[in-house]
Amino acid sequence: MRRLHHFAKGTILNTVDFFYPLCRPFMPLQTFRYAACGGGNTAFNILLYFILYNFVLDKMVLHLGPIAISAHIAAFLIAFCITFPTGFYLSMFVVFSGSHLRRRTQFLRYFLVAIACILINYVLLKLFVDVLGWYPTPSMILTTAFVIVFSYLSQRHFSFQKKVAPATANLSEVA
Repeated sequence: MRRLHHFAKGTILNTVDFFYPLCRPFMPLQTFRYAACGGGNTAFNILLYFILYNFVLDKMVLHLGPIAISAHIAAFLIAFCITFPTGFYLSMFVVFSGSHLRRRTQFLRYFLVAIACILINYVLLKLFVDVLGWYPTPSMILTTAFVIVFSYLSQRHFSFQKKVAPATANLSEVA
């Protein structure tokens, strides 16, 4: 299993970093890796959402006993359950690999940020689809754009934070 992990991590890093020179003038490596990994996982999420909504759920309400979930929300939740683990793996080992936090702490914080993202997704999807009457797939794409900014900042500064170097002594105190 360890060999598979090292092979997967190395392959992903080599592939992502191969394209980095094109974007080097515009963004730092970590931001590029986040964009590449997050973009790939997001595209995977949207593809899953589209397939689940249109073909698996067939745009029908999902009935789970006494609970009824609209197709666009059910598709979102199912797709999330698939892309959450891949997103955590990519964030932990490819994008934010220098974090000093324990994996359990990283996972818990990543999960908390993901829950916040779910709430933002839920509210915006309900607004766009149910209130404004927009089509579900474009609504999901627009919602994703809002969530990306929140997610990146939260993951970078909360879930996978690095130790901050101690501040240098104030020169007035030294003299």
